[in-house]
Amino acid sequence: MRRFSPATINEWIQLTGEVNNLERGVQLLNVLVINAGSSSLKYQLVSIERNKAIAKGLCERVGSKQSTHKHGLDENEVVIDTYLPDHRAAIDCVLDTLVNGDDAPIRSLNEIDAVGHRIVQGGSYFDHSVIIDDDVIEKIDELSELAPLHNKAALSGVRACMDAMPDVPHVAVFDTSFFQSLPPKAYMYPLPYELCKKYHIRKYGAHGTSHRYIARRAARLLDESLEDLKMITCHLGNGCSMAAIDHGAAVDTSMGLTPLDGLMMGSRCGSIDPAIVPFIMDHEHLTTDQVNELMNKQSGLLGISGVSNDLRSVRNEAEKGNERALLAYDMYSNSVKKYIGQYIAVMAGVDAIVLTAGVGENCQKMRRMIFSGLQPLGIVLDEEKNRQRGFERIISTDDSHVRICVIPTNEEYMIAHDTYDLVHKNSQIMVCSQDGPSL
Repeated sequence: MRRFSPATINEWIQLTGEVNNLERGVQLLNVLVINAGSSSLKYQLVSIERNKAIAKGLCERVGSKQSTHKHGLDENEVVIDTYLPDHRAAIDCVLDTLVNGDDAPIRSLNEIDAVGHRIVQGGSYFDHSVIIDDDVIEKIDELSELAPLHNKAALSGVRACMDAMPDVPHVAVFDTSFFQSLPPKAYMYPLPYELCKKYHIRKYGAHGTSHRYIARRAARLLDESLEDLKMITCHLGNGCSMAAIDHGAAVDTSMGLTPLDGLMMGSRCGSIDPAIVPFIMDHEHLTTDQVNELMNKQSGLLGISGVSNDLRSVRNEAEKGNERALLAYDMYSNSVKKYIGQYIAVMAGVDAIVLTAGVGENCQKMRRMIFSGLQPLGIVLDEEKNRQRGFERIISTDDSHVRICVIPTNEEYMIAHDTYDLVHKNSQIMVCSQDGPSL
């Protein structure tokens, strides 16, 4: 039987910042983490014993004849053009890659002891991660209208994995569960109360797994207790969200009933005057589906710049003097800046601001624009530190009253951790031998 050593348990606790009742002698888990997006499937195979990912990859453009499969760790990564008509085909491709070939990390699917699935929308049903059963699947499906680009895709991944590995536990980790701590004054909308209750209309948030991870890592970087900090966390990429975390609990977040709300994003408009929706529908003769498509896929950086939903492409055009690209860049940074101000007011101050995801981690120009002019609030960016990249760091000046941190997010490790913890607590962990697991 493969078992944890005390040293391995300590390493895992240091990574996550939690104890979670880990004990000596619990069985090893190889956790497969699946993150199925609307047209992508990201995965990692995490060895708890070795405290690291032993395989990872990304299936992109799922459903397109231009789909690709990127697989491998660091310099061993390869990209293969392969037709992936749907998420089931992507899962089959991933599982085949994990067990076949010279560099396969495992010999058979029997060496995968649990699977953790990222689910965007858990509604009010789930304030924590859960082991998946028929009832959980039904509720995830029911909530699909609140995250139409994500929940259906995630369920495709869940069903494909459960078909391929029916005898291992599968865990759902919800982006929304972290925000179930929001007070009613933050999550309610000023609509007729009866309608809000009847249709479960409220702010659910998203990217909660990322916000939870970077908040804990930032507290460790600052050598502070999370429960002693007022923190603003910023997940800035193609999808963007921010959260106000007061002494460890989320008290507000920018995404709302759906991931469309809040910040300006790659192709999403974020918060706009709601009267714009019927105005455009009337003048352009659009259906609800068409206007929803316009706001989710044709707006944001893409809609303003006319160039791309990718900030890198917009930046390149802006540097050439493209006025629409310049405007898009300014609007994106201003959107973040406004939410920083809101959350400072909500929490009556802030101790740290944390940035992550593609833009937050990698774009020094955007960070500089976001924090420009905030010096009177005690938020001072260090230009030299801001130019660094690729690791956890503090990028504020030594005398800045508010610390600014950059933390590369790792949602997969949070999902793996939740999966391990749940399976262990529910006594459904597999006993692993060289011949594979048995109940």
